[in-house]
This record gives sequence, structure tokens and C-alpha cells, in this order.
Amino acid sequence: MKETITAPGAPAAIGPYSHAVKVGNLVFLSGQIGIDPATGKVEGDITAQTRQAIANIKTVLASVGATLDNVVKTTVYLGEMHFFNAMNEVYAAEFGEPYPARSAFSIKELPKQALVEIEVIAAL
Repeated sequence: MKETITAPGAPAAIGPYSHAVKVGNLVFLSGQIGIDPATGKVEGDITAQTRQAIANIKTVLASVGATLDNVVKTTVYLGEMHFFNAMNEVYAAEFGEPYPARSAFSIKELPKQALVEIEVIAAL
């Protein structure tokens, strides 16, 4: 049975998607950019945006009783590959070892001119 998740305190969706979908013991989170839920704006450099994207992920995970420790796979989309090292510094500090499996890509453009978007899969 599929359950859609709308997380209180997370930024409102900017398109036709759910914050997350739970199937069995897996939770698939939609990609999060560094939107400040209070203002609806994406601001700051890659470090600030990565921190905010992960904060948004934590909010969605908390709504299903999970934390970053439950994350088994991440996908990181970067507006430019030269952001990779700065994103990695924040990512490593937030996730800690053992790290989840991960893919990272540089893409042409992200919504709201964001510099980073991160999506995760968590196991409960």
C-alpha cells in the first residue's frame, strides 16, 4: 500500500508532487532544494543551500519517524560541478559515517535557480 506524506514545516511543493511516498518500510523523498520554509526563497551560497536542503530532508524524515541515519541512498544534483567539494563538506558533516550510497550529477539548471537538490530513500 502506498502512502503519500505531506510534512508539516517542510517547504510547500512547487509542483505536482508529494514530499514523500512510503511503500512498506521504504520512504522515497522528493528532491529538496534549499528553500527556506519561512520565506519560500532560495538564498545563499552552495554551503548555505546544502545545509537548508538537508534541513528540509530532516523535516520530511521526522514526519515519518525517521532521521538521516535511516537514509540508504541519496542522489545529489548540482547546478555546476565546481560546487562538489563545498557540498561534500556539508554532506559529510550532516550524514556522518557510515554514509549512504550516493550518486552526484551536474545538471544544466534546477528549480528556482537553486545550486543543489538532494533526494533520498530511507528504510524504516
